Amino acid sequence: MKNIFFIPILLLALSFGVAAEESVSLQHANISPTDNESLQRGAKHFVTYCQGCHSIKHIRYQRMSLDFGIDDKKVLTEIAPQGATIYEQMHTAMNAHDSEKWFGIQPPDLSLIARSRNADWLYSYLKSFYTDTKKPLGTNNLIFKDVGMPNVFWQLQGEQKAMYKTVDGQQEIEKLAVDVPGTLSEQDFDAMINDLVNFLVYVGEPIKLERQRLGKYVLFFLGMFLFISYLLKKEYWKDVH
Repeated sequence: MKNIFFIPILLLALSFGVAAEESVSLQHANISPTDNESLQRGAKHFVTYCQGCHSIKHIRYQRMSLDFGIDDKKVLTEIAPQGATIYEQMHTAMNAHDSEKWFGIQPPDLSLIARSRNADWLYSYLKSFYTDTKKPLGTNNLIFKDVGMPNVFWQLQGEQKAMYKTVDGQQEIEKLAVDVPGTLSEQDFDAMINDLVNFLVYVGEPIKLERQRLGKYVLFFLGMFLFISYLLKKEYWKDVH
């Protein structure tokens, strides 16, 4: 389902630096940069539900082919939108002029969203939409209060309602509960969101695994250089004493 009219402005206001409320505990995302199957599923979820409004302009489909260990044809048939070429960047299908007209602002590129936020925040945010009839879009978010976007996953997750408690005479949200079940079980939905977040973490630094691999050799070289420098120092200074 790639109808852009049902794809939200994912994390639209995140660029404004609005933080999650401190009283809300974040859920843990199980991020695995070596799980290529999870990354492939996450990439597909992004294309299906997010790319209608958002781009990831700093990565190309061919780069994913190389990093995920799959051939170009599989990327084009199972991940990329119809008509894309392997050398294209992940540009949004939405026209910048139209997005400003419809939403008042151009949806941000999400290349670095996982680095500006973090995996747990994204995971918790995407799972924390609930029904709020006072809002224009009919939804709100426990992590990002008054966020200006609907819940793109409402059909999959179902509709959640807020359960309140009274603290010092004030009504506070205690937890969220599913009011109308979705098409996915809670476990399957959590796994789907985890895959999407895993992919967003990957695109924030595609070279991370290579950097870590090379880092071991760099540290080994520095260690050897330190040892040799120490021996030279002893040799040069032995006659001084």
